[in-house]
Amino acid sequence: MAEILSEEERAALLPALEATGWQAAPEGDALRKVWKFRNFSQAWGFMARVALEAEKMDHHPDWRNSYNVVDIRLTTHSCGGLSVLDTELANCLDAIKTEAEIVLDLSRPIACLCAEKAAPEAPEAPPEG
Repeated sequence: MAEILSEEERAALLPALEATGWQAAPEGDALRKVWKFRNFSQAWGFMARVALEAEKMDHHPDWRNSYNVVDIRLTTHSCGGLSVLDTELANCLDAIKTEAEIVLDLSRPIACLCAEKAAPEAPEAPPEG
């Protein structure tokens, strides 16, 4: 069974992951990263590659897909927090080549492309005078 990362392991493993966009998830002992692709097909292709890697490792992410956005949360349910399995899977996902934008500000809602297209444009300011 996997064990929760010790403080020493966290200090050794997490900074490199944070440098690639992984962040502490606000809920629970987990890592979170969000990819924003150009379209649904690219997002789906990435998810297919992630699924294959997760199956090989027998360690599966909690994830959400909304059109072109893929939001992944890693934690090891059997030990109730972050384990080496999560850091290994995070490194594996980082090795998948994509042209996606990594969303770094996770404090704000992340709009998918269809929501962005549906949002009304801001009206022009009336001319001064």
